[in-house]
Amino acid sequence: MARRNDERRAALVDAAIEVLAAEGARGLTFRAVDVAAGVPNGTASNYFANRDDLLTQAGARVYERLQPDEAAVARLREGATDREAYAVLMHELIGRINAFRAGYLALLELRLEATRRPELRAVLTERVRADVDANVAYHRESGLTGDATAVKLLYLAFNWLIVEQLTLPGVFSEAERERLIDAAIERIVPQ
Repeated sequence: MARRNDERRAALVDAAIEVLAAEGARGLTFRAVDVAAGVPNGTASNYFANRDDLLTQAGARVYERLQPDEAAVARLREGATDREAYAVLMHELIGRINAFRAGYLALLELRLEATRRPELRAVLTERVRADVDANVAYHRESGLTGDATAVKLLYLAFNWLIVEQLTLPGVFSEAERERLIDAAIERIVPQ
């Protein structure tokens, strides 16, 4: 029974992510989540104490789903340690985010909502800080060229490139976006 409840909770949180991406934070209601998840009315309210609880769990879940799978990590660990390796990493990251477009859009909504909700801000701050720290640690362990500052600069640059791509896709063509990824690596990461 507990497993079924965990699966239902995950499905409800995934539905909340879809609602956030499509309707924004104001559209995130228990009823909207129930509809998106295809469950009876009142189900979401049985799983989450309140809307803040739902927002917080959605914030944590987005990051879970954006993590690369084990095969991608293994493939990346076996690769080179130069600028070309960075390019592979960054193109893979952008591709993974494109595949979960709703997740990143929901994350943008959650970040805005976090400016008004301290508990959500705490969850997202902890999660983003852990993500940055994990990226820096991976960088050090893998022997990639560059330093922690290069990792953080790439993080900042690519986050905004992703925002442009997802919110205003006509600003840069796909080919231009690919060139910008390579150019950012060339300028930020030393030989």
